Amino acid sequence: MDGPNGAEVSAEDFGLKGPRGWAFRGVDFTADPGTLVAIEGPSGSGRTCLLLALTGRMRSTQGHAEVGGLRLPGRLGAVRRISALGPVSGVSELDHALTVAEHLRERALLQRRFDSSFRALLQPRARRAATARATVDAALDAVGLDPSVLPKAERTAVRDLERLEALRLSLALALMARPRLLAVDDTDLKLSDADRAEAWELLRTLAGGGTTVLAVCSEAPEGAFTVRTGTPATSVPRPGAADASTTEDDTTTGEGTADAIAETGRA
Repeated sequence: MDGPNGAEVSAEDFGLKGPRGWAFRGVDFTADPGTLVAIEGPSGSGRTCLLLALTGRMRSTQGHAEVGGLRLPGRLGAVRRISALGPVSGVSELDHALTVAEHLRERALLQRRFDSSFRALLQPRARRAATARATVDAALDAVGLDPSVLPKAERTAVRDLERLEALRLSLALALMARPRLLAVDDTDLKLSDADRAEAWELLRTLAGGGTTVLAVCSEAPEGAFTVRTGTPATSVPRPGAADASTTEDDTTTGEGTADAIAETGRA
């Protein structure tokens, strides 16, 4: 799958305050198109809220950000159209009762419904099916997921997937929209050291193909362009990238983060 033109992402004094305090605040960074940005911090530090705010799924309350030249919080809808979510707990989770094939088929149908022109809808059914299959195959190839090696091939239920396999499936579903910005939550959660390294290598490859990637984690890989939440810190950018940092005070709360995510899930 050829990568789209990635989106430059920047933030200036960016913050989000909920009913019980700040989810995050004072975020400042600039990342070039095609950068893998690691959003590092402890659970409850606002890292997921930052991820959702930068993809237009949450409305910030302080400062501003820009994604592909679209200013936030004003252009939420436009940013959503050029971004896609991988796995985000409570927002874009896989359905464990569905099979791999069912997830892929459902996403292909949604993609065709919302993205196809009127002329494309008039094409013969066989041609539309072939186009959808090509989109699915390209996305699976991009994330290195081969359904044929799964226990029941494409009929394997999500509940029977290994954590890394489920991550690859979530990324494939997101990539079918050909986003300029791809967001991934809890990248390193419940992964062995070997699987964690493999996951980061996959995200680097996707970023190298042109898609800007935001990845929430508890510990960023060495050399990553890193934005930290939870404590004042300086980023460790990749070579050639701009510096990034976040600052937070003791009003940042896990409760504020949970409230904000709950509101996003309801929306």
